[in-house]
Amino acid sequence: MAKRGKQYLKAKALRTKPEFNLEEAVQLLKQGKFAKFDESVDVSMRLGVNPKQSDQMVRGTVVLPHGIGKTKKVLVLALGDKVHEAEAAGADYAGGEELIEKIAGGWIDYDVVIATPDIMRGVGKLGRILGTKGMMPNPKSGTVTTDIKKAVEESKAGKVEFRVDKTSIIHTTVGKASFDDVKLVDNIKVLLAAILHARPASAKGKYVRSLSLSTTMGPAYRITDDVIDQK
Repeated sequence: MAKRGKQYLKAKALRTKPEFNLEEAVQLLKQGKFAKFDESVDVSMRLGVNPKQSDQMVRGTVVLPHGIGKTKKVLVLALGDKVHEAEAAGADYAGGEELIEKIAGGWIDYDVVIATPDIMRGVGKLGRILGTKGMMPNPKSGTVTTDIKKAVEESKAGKVEFRVDKTSIIHTTVGKASFDDVKLVDNIKVLLAAILHARPASAKGKYVRSLSLSTTMGPAYRITDDVIDQK
């Protein structure tokens, strides 16, 4: 097991009880931050679902009110007038087959890929490249759409995607450690509401089994159950 550094152990010592309310946890993770860069604040939720069952896959997107502290580079794959629409909406890159070939050649200087339905046949061959990075356009995440303007603007505004992994955990970023407490709490509450809304009808028993907050380098702080309205 890797030996923890003094700064990490000092931050961990702030964990004076097993669970904290949301506001307490945000204060503590900011108090204990020690990295020289502006760390991300991450949420981890263990759900009472079986992701091996197709009707229990939890996935969705949500626009966080205060963004995540990073401006994403948005690439749009489209044809005709939709390319101009993407450029007008603020896309960093927009084009058709020429960009597909560029991506196939190994180009990865972007964070989000949006595509129109009419170009998806060509985009399909990029599965090995975009799929492994979690950037393959998908209708369920709103990245395959004809409403390019809305998709680009939401991505730029702080849209995040959440998806349960094979261990039934959702892990996503909700901001930066430099955010003030209120903005972090707001973002977390909006994310929680979206995940609760995405509860599969087939999920039985307790839906959210645990919820924790952490920074990139710091320890996790578990959140009390009463923060989550699971009714």
